[in-house]
Amino acid sequence: MARDYYALLGVARNATDQEIKRAYRKLARELHPDVNPEPEAQEKFREVSSAYEVLSDPEKRRIVDLGGDPLESGGGMGGGFSGAGFGGLGDVFEAFFGGMNASGGGARKPRGRVQPGADSLLRTRLSLQECAVGVTKHLTVDTAILCDLCQGAGTNGNSKPVRCETCGGAGEVQTVQRSFLGQVMTSRPCPTCRGAGETIPDPCRKCGGDGRVRSRREIAAPIPAGVANGMRVRLAAQGEVGPGGGPAGDLYVEIVEQPHDTFVRDGDDLHCTIRVPMVDAALGTTVVIDTILDGPVELTIPAGTQPGEASVLRGHGMPKLRANSRGDLIAHLDIVVPTKLDAKQSDLLRKYKGMRVNEHTEVMTAQSEHNSGLFARLRASFSGR
Repeated sequence: MARDYYALLGVARNATDQEIKRAYRKLARELHPDVNPEPEAQEKFREVSSAYEVLSDPEKRRIVDLGGDPLESGGGMGGGFSGAGFGGLGDVFEAFFGGMNASGGGARKPRGRVQPGADSLLRTRLSLQECAVGVTKHLTVDTAILCDLCQGAGTNGNSKPVRCETCGGAGEVQTVQRSFLGQVMTSRPCPTCRGAGETIPDPCRKCGGDGRVRSRREIAAPIPAGVANGMRVRLAAQGEVGPGGGPAGDLYVEIVEQPHDTFVRDGDDLHCTIRVPMVDAALGTTVVIDTILDGPVELTIPAGTQPGEASVLRGHGMPKLRANSRGDLIAHLDIVVPTKLDAKQSDLLRKYKGMRVNEHTEVMTAQSEHNSGLFARLRASFSGR
């Protein structure tokens, strides 16, 4: 005799889908084994779950309405309720929360064994010259690569993964906890399959079922001209292979720029210090300085240059990354005063100093005479003379 699924849920034969769902939610809250440990309640919960499985499926409900029993003809409870351990409570969560899991999102699918790989990070030291011209660095990276024995399958020989018995393939297990707010259902990744939904009874003897192994490998990292300290160059798909032989992540190469003996970098500009003898600064001169990319270039020092002044060589700095232009080279002038003079040099400087004193005296005398004449004229105009 066919079971009366409508009676099990306590609804009329013409009940709507929403009425059937509400009835199941109510009974599931009362009878679920994590809430009601009585043996009779567990059996009743199985019956209610199978009734909801049938009546929530239009085709199975049609068979019931015609007098048949779809579970007897279809071989038991089908894919609805997972019995032992109550690990797969997906239908119960749907009944309790309307298709929402305990964290508020939609029902989650098992993540599967094949997952994307993680990104990796390497640091490499570059000289300022290498940053300026660009270079290909040959680096060694310790990373996860595809297992060459199982080719990522994780299985030994012709064995296959099987559905996890703990979670029933759901990839997660649910628990009911009592609190002052009542019963709260929570979900967590299955501890057996770690969220994959399947296990490997006969794992690969080389990778242990992970589909990948650790290895050191050499890579060629092209570094473009213009990179600076702290920048990262991305090498697509050069990171770690994912679990189950999943696609590799990216590898990032971080630049560690080394100090230079001559130049100090400021963005795309370079700074350097040029020592200029005092006499050359006074008379003016031309000096030759080395640049980062263009070799020796001439720099004109105008007469009368003062300490701390700077001269700019446009376009002789660092290349701008991914741009057809360059920064500037700023030469800061350090006027060098001699510390040791011979007798002749000292005598010449004293004569020069005397000339400067005489020039200064003559200028001051002329200015004084001019001022005296001016004051005399002013006095005469005010006195009426």
